[in-house]
Amino acid sequence: MKNKPLPSFLRGLLLVSLVSAVSCTRPAAPTSSAIPVVPGVSKALADFRISQLSKINYDLRLTIPARKEEPVLASEIISFHLKKKGQPVQLDFKESSDKLKQVKVNGKVVPVEHTQEHLVIPAQHLKKGENQVAIDFIAGNLSLNRQQDFLYTLLVPDRARTVFPCFDQPSLKATFKLILTIPQEWKAIANGPLQDSVMSAGQKTYHYQKSDIIPTYLFSFAAGKFDHLAQTANGRTMHFLHRETDKEKLEQSLLPIFQIHADALQFMEQYTGIKYPFQKFDFVSIPDFQYGGMEHVGAIQYKASTLFLDEGATQDQKISRSSLISHETAHMWFGDLVTMEWFNDVWMKEVFANFMADKITQVAMPTSNYDLKFVVDHLPAAYGVDRTAGANPIRQQLDNLQDAGSMYGNIIYHKAPVMMRQLERLMGEEAFRKGLQQYLKKYAYGNATWPDLIQILDDLTPADLQAWNQVWVNEAGRPQFDYSLHTEGNKISGLIIRQKGEDGSNRFWPQFFEIALVYPDRIQEMTVNMNQAEVTLKEAVGKDKPLFVLFDVTGQGYGVFPVDAQMLGGLYSLKSPVARASAYINLYENMQNGRGVTPQQLLDFYRSGLSKEPEELNVKLITGQLSDIFWRFLPATQRPALAPQLEQELWTAMEKATSGNVKKLLFKTYQSITLSSPAQARLYQIWDKEQAPTGVKLSEEDYTSLALALAVRDYQNIPQVLARQMERIPNPDRKKRLQFMLPALSGNVQERDAFFASLKKEENREVESWVLAALSYLHHPLRATTSEKYLKESLDLLEEIQLTGDIFFPTSWLSATFGSYQTAGAANTVRSFLQAHPDYNPKLKGKILQAADGVFRAEKLVQPVK
Repeated sequence: MKNKPLPSFLRGLLLVSLVSAVSCTRPAAPTSSAIPVVPGVSKALADFRISQLSKINYDLRLTIPARKEEPVLASEIISFHLKKKGQPVQLDFKESSDKLKQVKVNGKVVPVEHTQEHLVIPAQHLKKGENQVAIDFIAGNLSLNRQQDFLYTLLVPDRARTVFPCFDQPSLKATFKLILTIPQEWKAIANGPLQDSVMSAGQKTYHYQKSDIIPTYLFSFAAGKFDHLAQTANGRTMHFLHRETDKEKLEQSLLPIFQIHADALQFMEQYTGIKYPFQKFDFVSIPDFQYGGMEHVGAIQYKASTLFLDEGATQDQKISRSSLISHETAHMWFGDLVTMEWFNDVWMKEVFANFMADKITQVAMPTSNYDLKFVVDHLPAAYGVDRTAGANPIRQQLDNLQDAGSMYGNIIYHKAPVMMRQLERLMGEEAFRKGLQQYLKKYAYGNATWPDLIQILDDLTPADLQAWNQVWVNEAGRPQFDYSLHTEGNKISGLIIRQKGEDGSNRFWPQFFEIALVYPDRIQEMTVNMNQAEVTLKEAVGKDKPLFVLFDVTGQGYGVFPVDAQMLGGLYSLKSPVARASAYINLYENMQNGRGVTPQQLLDFYRSGLSKEPEELNVKLITGQLSDIFWRFLPATQRPALAPQLEQELWTAMEKATSGNVKKLLFKTYQSITLSSPAQARLYQIWDKEQAPTGVKLSEEDYTSLALALAVRDYQNIPQVLARQMERIPNPDRKKRLQFMLPALSGNVQERDAFFASLKKEENREVESWVLAALSYLHHPLRATTSEKYLKESLDLLEEIQLTGDIFFPTSWLSATFGSYQTAGAANTVRSFLQAHPDYNPKLKGKILQAADGVFRAEKLVQPVK
């Protein structure tokens, strides 16, 4: 049921409130005083430039040398229309002044005035109307991601200014004409269609046609020693660059890669009613790419390992690939066609990309369980942040784009889709879809804000969006539910459900979810419209008294739902895999809160279900939680005694499993928790002979993972094991990755100390995925006693990590560092650091509290064995 319609005057107040609450997203009127020159891109500067600049075009020329040590010589002509002369124009360039060789304004050479990360063009050199600024410069390297034989740009959120002078804000869209000179044997891909190429003196020059209208963060090119493939589907030719050398992966992956892209494009055109809005649709896979993918118009970038799967890939990996491709394809409409006005609304493009990806995957992979995938993917990740003291709202304040990277995280990628699904349910699918279509058509090739969309949606529903928007979008945290079940005889006389903020506040989150009354021979579902802090479920009155009440059985609710000790006895017999997944998640969340179930009880429950849970995604969920409890929430002294029995239980469950994918998940969990000498010897034999357990398909990466698991356990002759594994790897990119990680895997503490010390130099953190993989082994629980000393220095490096790394690196750095600790010493290191830095960047402080939340909870939950 929908809420009663609001009176018209209240609906007007609703919209005024929503817009005024986020007025920071609308350009302020230009002032007569000069805009201060400050580092980054301030909101004041962005608003001023919106009011004064239009018709922007970049003509860029870059020459990429074969050797990464040599500079990238560049030139550009920036043309723009100036509405009113009188103030200087600031171009953003976060590089040293000596990189700027010459500046011409409207044909006249002018002195280079570079300060506070800006190239300032004095007002006297500008004119009302059309202007041109020509610049000769050396391109900045920070975001060129240069390797020895390839490179790629990655300029989100404000990294274009680290490569070339520009107006680096999403609301100043522009066209780009690129001329790219590269070594003759290289290939390249860019936003615009290729016009022609010219060979000369061992070099090749690509001339690209003018791109579509895009923001600077979407400008992109990749170049290097790539293989090129092209396929045509539904009348569209798609070009693909890659560096994969594994023939099996190529054979298994190429057809689905192209097909999923084609299916996703077709779905998006049908859902939005808008044909693909750009000139071309190409993509490139990058070894060890920082993200899963990036939605550059005409040149999508992907992490190679997410696209190329072998015969042994699990169903979850295949679904994840489909979801990733669908996510980046959906961005062509949400983010690329219509772009947020300011990066405080970056979550909008991400939530719709995820929301659409879920819908596309549901159609593209009809045998997959869409609702189960949604629950398993989104709820644990969102709760992992929202339960912490560092939780952030979906929509955040942003005063300067230099802090835009901190907007990203699991709240916008995983809580926001849950929120959007609730909004769709509140409005109804057709009304919601109609609103999105209106939004895309109204703001096509332009920019929009969340209030712009809310205004469109508000006209299509009588629901009260004011309270809904405030608690779901503008505030952090999640609700905690409780209930009272009253019976007379064997019948229910009353069922009352209550919610409040997990922080103890009186907030409530309007939402729909389902509960189930569970009986020995049946379950009975009921929908709860939780539009108040307390709801009486009249539908339950008169029904038989159940064994227990199971909450959120369809996985569409959000919060900490009650668990009942009775449910542990009957949970595995529930027919719905979604209901079981939701229950596993609720058990885990309550365990972390010290509410209703202890770590030991939950571990024992999952051990009993290793052969009872048949659904692959649920096996992945419970084995992940089992491993986490084993390493994080049990005393370290208890593990050696428990390990042999748990190892055998996992091995037996693996042998009994009928699905190859489930077998592999159980084997990987066995590998994760292995401690006993016999189990380690078994892993070694599997690795040594490259003979996987019966029914399990292991890839080259799996055997590498086995070698690393043996290394962190200081198995015998580890240097020889790692040397042999290096010889087994044919792919040069994967060889380099393992070579980088070797010092972190050393059994010698001094070598590990030296490796960590090397990470203090920026050049040793260039390939972020290598660093994060190495950190996960450096801080493995088996190395915790010798690695805890790195925690303080890791925190000291965080601000530099934010300045020099990509958007996910600060969070990932912290997670890889603190993800396995359970000691009071580790917890006190965090507390002492925050106490010593009372004025620390609040967004980074939030990231620290998010990453350290598990340490704080383990400190409370882990009790010494008596």
